[in-house]
Amino acid sequence: MTTAIDIAQQLTQRYASLQAGDSLPPPAWDPRQPEWINGVLLACASLGFLPHDAACIANAWQAQSTRLGGFDPEHWPDSPQDFGIAPVPRNNAFPSCPKALGLYAVLPDAQWVKRMADAGVPTLQLRFKSDDENAIRREVEAAVRAVEGSHSLLFINDHWQQAIASGAYGVHLGQEDMAEAPLEKIRSAGLRLGLSTHGYAEMLKADAASPSYLALGAVFPTTLKRMVTAPQGTGRLNAYAALMRHHALVGIGGIDEARIPLVLQSGVGSIAVVRAITGAENAEAAAARLQKIMTDCQKP
Repeated sequence: MTTAIDIAQQLTQRYASLQAGDSLPPPAWDPRQPEWINGVLLACASLGFLPHDAACIANAWQAQSTRLGGFDPEHWPDSPQDFGIAPVPRNNAFPSCPKALGLYAVLPDAQWVKRMADAGVPTLQLRFKSDDENAIRREVEAAVRAVEGSHSLLFINDHWQQAIASGAYGVHLGQEDMAEAPLEKIRSAGLRLGLSTHGYAEMLKADAASPSYLALGAVFPTTLKRMVTAPQGTGRLNAYAALMRHHALVGIGGIDEARIPLVLQSGVGSIAVVRAITGAENAEAAAARLQKIMTDCQKP
C-alpha cells in the first residue's frame, strides 16, 4: 500500500522547482482523508507552502481528481475550475487593460513619472509615500498630467480617492488595502485595478474581485519591502501564471536584466521594476535596455 509519506516524497521530488523558503512543520494528520490528500499536504509543507496555500492546493487536487476520475501525481493542479475560479466574463469585472502591459516602472514621484513617460515606458505606477493629504493630492495630479499626450498607462498605488479625483488610468492595491478600499466605488469610477498577490490563497481572493491585472511576487529576493512570504521563484511563478492565465499578469520583485528571460518564460505579459530604473546611473538608457530585452524575448 502506498502511504501518505510515500506520496509526499514522490511529489516533493517531482515538484522541487516549487520550493520556496524552508520546509514547514508537517500538518496535522487526518485519518479520515485519503492517503493521497495527506500526502499532498505533507508535500506542500516540505516545499514551503504556507498552510492556507497548501489547503488551496489540496482542495484543487481533490476537485481535479474527482473531475478526472482519480489522483494524478503527474499533474499539478492548474485548471481554474478546480480552484473554484468563476468563468469569465463576469458582471463584477473591472475595466480591462492590455494583457501585455510590457515594462512596468514603479516610481516614487511625479517627476519620475514624467521622465519615464517621455522615455516611452508603457506602464507606470506612482508609489508616493506621505502622510500629508495635500502633498498626496498634488503629487497624484502632477503624475496624471505628466502622462497626458503619452502612450503610458498610469496606476496610482494606494491613493484611490486621489486617483479617482484626478482621472488616473488605474489604481494598484496591496492585499490589506484591497480589504479596506471600496472596490465598487473604484470600479464605478471607471478605473482599472491591479492587485498584489503572494500565493494561492491571495490569488483566489484577488481573483474574486475581478481586477484588471494581478501582480505575482516577489519572484526574487528584494530589499525594497519586507516580505512576509519567501521569494516565490520562477517555478511557482510558472504555476501561478498557468492558473491565472485569464488575467493580465505582472511579475514583480528583484527582477533585473539577466532575469527577464526567465520571468517571461512563465507567460506573464509584464515585468515590474523599481531599482532597475530608479537606481540606474542613466534611467532612460536602462529603460530602453529593459524594453529591448523584453521585445527580443517575445519575438517568435
